[in-house]
Amino acid sequence: MADSQVPWGVDSLGGTISEPAWKTKPSWYPPFSTEDKMIPPPAQRLMSKRAGSTVVEEKGSHAIYVSQPKAVASIIVKAVEGVKKVAM
Repeated sequence: MADSQVPWGVDSLGGTISEPAWKTKPSWYPPFSTEDKMIPPPAQRLMSKRAGSTVVEEKGSHAIYVSQPKAVASIIVKAVEGVKKVAM
């Protein structure tokens, strides 16, 4: 997994936006792992709550997409269904 990941662009820190999408559009927080050692679960709870996101917590490591793929797929399906409802 480390071989496929690349450093993110530090230039993105200087970007500006007029209004964050999470303030006006529904959001879903990917399943966060209750045992994450990179991003503490309390921080993830705070970020997802601040964004008003639908949240799913799963037991697993930081690489939740690898350790809990069914949970990740499930929240993606729920997000698609939620967006369809908003669009109609």
